[in-house]
Amino acid sequence: MEQGIQFDTALIKRYNQSGPRYTSYPTAVQFEEAFGVADYEQAAQRSNASGRGLSLYFHIPFCDTICFYCACNKVWTRDRSKTTPYLERLFKEIEMQAKLFDPNRKVEQLHWGGGTPTFIDHDEMRQLMAKTRECFNLYDDDRGEYSIEIDPREATAESVKLLRELGFNRMSLGVQDFDPKVQKAVNRLQSEQETFTVLNAARAEGFLSVNVDLIYGLPFQTETSFLETLDKLLEVEPDRFSIFNYAHMPTMFPTQKRMKEEDMPSPDQKLAILQATTERLLAAGYVYIGMDHFAKPDDELAIAQRNETLYRNFQGYSTHADCDLVGMGATSISLIDNTYAQNMRSLDDYYTRIDAGQLAVFRGVHLTEDDELRRDVITRLISHFHLNFANVNQQWGIRFDEYFAEELKSLQGFVDDGLLTLDAEDIYITAKGRLLIRNICMVFDAYLKTGTQNRFSKVI
Repeated sequence: MEQGIQFDTALIKRYNQSGPRYTSYPTAVQFEEAFGVADYEQAAQRSNASGRGLSLYFHIPFCDTICFYCACNKVWTRDRSKTTPYLERLFKEIEMQAKLFDPNRKVEQLHWGGGTPTFIDHDEMRQLMAKTRECFNLYDDDRGEYSIEIDPREATAESVKLLRELGFNRMSLGVQDFDPKVQKAVNRLQSEQETFTVLNAARAEGFLSVNVDLIYGLPFQTETSFLETLDKLLEVEPDRFSIFNYAHMPTMFPTQKRMKEEDMPSPDQKLAILQATTERLLAAGYVYIGMDHFAKPDDELAIAQRNETLYRNFQGYSTHADCDLVGMGATSISLIDNTYAQNMRSLDDYYTRIDAGQLAVFRGVHLTEDDELRRDVITRLISHFHLNFANVNQQWGIRFDEYFAEELKSLQGFVDDGLLTLDAEDIYITAKGRLLIRNICMVFDAYLKTGTQNRFSKVI
């Protein structure tokens, strides 16, 4: 399949509405507090009969400084001693979670996210991975996809060496922008040297994949300045890029109020930055994976997309579609069997639950068969840009043209605009439609149809 995109400015402007990013379906808006620990434990028991592998996510919430644009769940502090009580509770949660799952189930995927995972010191990193290996069945080689998010300001070549020794083989580097004026405006002062020290160390230590995160739409960014950052990074050829659209929602994320809207690029300027960046990446030999992500053609994500085995979850795109996801730490989300479950958000609430010897789950949702079916359809579209009706019919025992008769009618406008092709057997998303894949997926979202008013970011 072709893994590129085509810009149609007029269409993008017309379709640029708010919508879910579909890291889950149903989205977290549908999670309910009626779902509790007992529901989670029952889901874990059911999942043990599946033979599926496990995916482990650990949330490390601490950050030394606040990046004004950030919408993640984090705890700003310069008191490094705060990691001790957090890790004590996290270790207890690891023990409680591990008791729920068959010890023979392999950990196919592991991820440390945040916050800033490298906020914890080297001894704490060793202790966390040792506790994980003690309680779960991890690989001792590179067959697992074990990744970590890294802030280069909080890492050194020595840190990278240690992480590789602990079993990590993939990393994602937060860069956002090298322009000093932009960095000052967003309160993230990060030198090029810090970034390239970590990136080069990852190569030297044999990391299998290095991703770089950039954000467009920040104060004082221009097409020219953003390409200057991109070109410096292209010289070292990271395996992947994530080019995120900054979503300005200060009512939801108060620190965003510390940036002035008049300093931010206009919607037209943002679109120009995205188009120029995309063209530069495609010219450099990268392919478009979807939803902000680019990769080299021989990257495992690109290969999985061509083979239609790519998957999407809370960590983004993944090659492991057949895992149950166990989220640990404050605010983390699990996907076990046919349920989503989320932990307490605040540290105090998380500590209280764990100290009482209970899991910290406080809300979630049971997926109905219709939810699972629609999630499968949305995942296929957003991951593969293709949907074969016969494959869905075979898996779910339906007739696609009957079950989704209204949705197929609703797709006609996308057909007329050249965003997809539709026949009796398949939906194919065109190069012009891939930037607008969220709009297309929203047609199959039963919860949006009910008139639920939610706050989501713009699709572009």
